Amino acid sequence: MSKRNRIFLGILLIYVLGVTLLLYRVTADLDSRYRESAEELLVDTAYLLASLLETDLQSDAIRPERLRPAFEAMYSRRFKARIFEITKTRADLRVYVTDPRGIVIFDSLGRDEGKDFNRWRDVRLTLEGGYGARTTPETEGDPRSAVMYVGAPIRLHGEIVGVVSVGKPMRSFGGFLASARHKLFLVGVTSSISVILLAVLVSVWLVRPFGLIADYVRYVREQKPVSLLGLVRRAAATLGAAYAEMRDALAGRSYAEEYVQALTHEIKSPLSAIRGAAELLQEPMPDVRRAQFLKNIHDETRRIQNLVDRLLELAAIEKRRGLIEVQEVRLDAMLAEVIAGLAPLADARRLRITVHGAEGGALSAEPFLLHRALANLLQNAIDFSPMGSEIAIEVAVLKRHYQIVIRDHGPGIPDYAVDRLFEKFYSLRRPDSGRKGTGLGLSFVKEIAQLHHGAAEVRNHPDGGAVATLTLPKPAVAPR
Repeated sequence: MSKRNRIFLGILLIYVLGVTLLLYRVTADLDSRYRESAEELLVDTAYLLASLLETDLQSDAIRPERLRPAFEAMYSRRFKARIFEITKTRADLRVYVTDPRGIVIFDSLGRDEGKDFNRWRDVRLTLEGGYGARTTPETEGDPRSAVMYVGAPIRLHGEIVGVVSVGKPMRSFGGFLASARHKLFLVGVTSSISVILLAVLVSVWLVRPFGLIADYVRYVREQKPVSLLGLVRRAAATLGAAYAEMRDALAGRSYAEEYVQALTHEIKSPLSAIRGAAELLQEPMPDVRRAQFLKNIHDETRRIQNLVDRLLELAAIEKRRGLIEVQEVRLDAMLAEVIAGLAPLADARRLRITVHGAEGGALSAEPFLLHRALANLLQNAIDFSPMGSEIAIEVAVLKRHYQIVIRDHGPGIPDYAVDRLFEKFYSLRRPDSGRKGTGLGLSFVKEIAQLHHGAAEVRNHPDGGAVATLTLPKPAVAPR
């Protein structure tokens, strides 16, 4: 992955991680926030019931008889209350009342009357004049059965004569918590996707306000039979171009530094050779050695010129948003032209070049660029092929693509270089001369393939040698 892609994806990753961390913190606080809200309502309910019981006090005795029929009626009642996305069908409130010693004298569920509850915090602390609350599992070892209780004092002439405790099962919050977590997750995913799409759309308007849209409109107009699938693919390509331009805009300085550093490194060696030869030429020497040094200067100068020319070509093609002069290209004719152009190099090494499967194959392409891509791949095969060997070119016809496969019988690709072949300025030494190329040829091929919505790959063949594959899409409408 290029530095430009890493920088851009790093920015998006930082945003996604930030959103994820924020949502995690919010989700972690949901349970406690719901508990706080529920506890506040339980406090209100407890004090309301305490006030009702205080109105029925006779002497020092608490009279909870009025509560029993009210709770029996409440538990037996069925209703349908739609609370946002949760439907509630029955009341799930529990109330018990204790005397001043903490003995239960009323239980809305009718199961704990007569028991000593003074050991529970909601009763003990309330009888002591404090705020009493607790959360306790109804079934030991089962946290899902936990019930939250809040106590309120029952007073007579300012003295605490009992406690009313109101409880709410924690499972009643479960539906609300699950719904809230689900919504937060959707918010996070939607936010991340929206930011990515918005970044691409903003790049269309800020980086290239009308160019990409104009390309798409021109493409639509040029289509004779309108294909929905073709329009969708073109729209995806347009968004991809927008992403690339925004990426370059965000990483522009780093990208320029990368080019300058790599170019400086590559030019340093030939410049040193030229400088050394020029200094030596200032000294008296035989004509033969003088001619040799002049040849070295000429060769290194040509090497620098070749490097600069290829770099300018690559920089120009990287700025392209799409193909310009698209024509129908016959693969057999194109391959024949490429082979003819490199015939002197192949003949010098006594190489045989064979072609299979190209007959009748045709695609929509920019001829000049396609010629350059094929020439680069074939020249690499020639450079790494041993004397007198064979280079096989095969065109495989797939469902939606052509695959142009070029195989040589050279030494293959070292393991350390497999993942670096398409890096700019990375080149392997030629077996015969030991010299390296510019390291831009495969980068050029990769850019041309992507402009044609295809792909380029170089790998080792199981039986030895290297295999270069150029994959190009078939035309939407078969050429006539």
